[in-house]
Amino acid sequence: MLYLVATPIGNLDDISLRALETLRQVDIVASEDTRKTGRLLKHFDIQKSQIPFHEHNKERAAGKIMALLEQGKSVALVTDAGTPGISDPGFSLLRRVIKADLEVTMIPGPAALVMALVLSGLPLHSFTFRGFPPRKSGRRRRFLEVDKDSPHTLIFYESPYRLPAFLQDALSVYGNRDAVLARELTKLHEEVQRGKLSALLADLQVRPPRGEYVVVISGAGEQVRK
Repeated sequence: MLYLVATPIGNLDDISLRALETLRQVDIVASEDTRKTGRLLKHFDIQKSQIPFHEHNKERAAGKIMALLEQGKSVALVTDAGTPGISDPGFSLLRRVIKADLEVTMIPGPAALVMALVLSGLPLHSFTFRGFPPRKSGRRRRFLEVDKDSPHTLIFYESPYRLPAFLQDALSVYGNRDAVLARELTKLHEEVQRGKLSALLADLQVRPPRGEYVVVISGAGEQVRK
């Protein structure tokens, strides 16, 4: 069976008892980053063989994982942090497993997008997760324009290196909406900044961005009343 195991997004104490039990019992762990997973396993005194499964080897690695599953082996799939399949190649493996009619289940747990959305204070009743935007401005603006008239709260992942350019494009496409920047969630320097897109962008000129970000932007017509 394939187990999709959610792991902490920062604070190791957030791992679930079921996740630990599963990681101890499976035959092998497929990891997006074997070094990070190795530190997690060592912290909880779990000795388990790993195979790398990431964006650059997903086709070859998926073949190995499928072969193990067909032999009756149990495999735990983990991402760098959070829930497998969200903005990582786990989705492609899941599709293959389902198509092959092999057993799969999930051990639920942390997801940065959910934590950022809840802490944002923006409407929770409906939202759209868009993952990582394209790197180049032209493609990024076209990507953003898809949801320009959407009433749903929008959620994005972004690196600190591209965050200012992303916010500038978001401001140009969406106008000066309410937004939230969430960084280092569950970690020592966790920070959630709330404000208009223009204000958040201006603040980045004073305090350069650090760490990975979740950006939450209000939907069309869903501004928070001051």
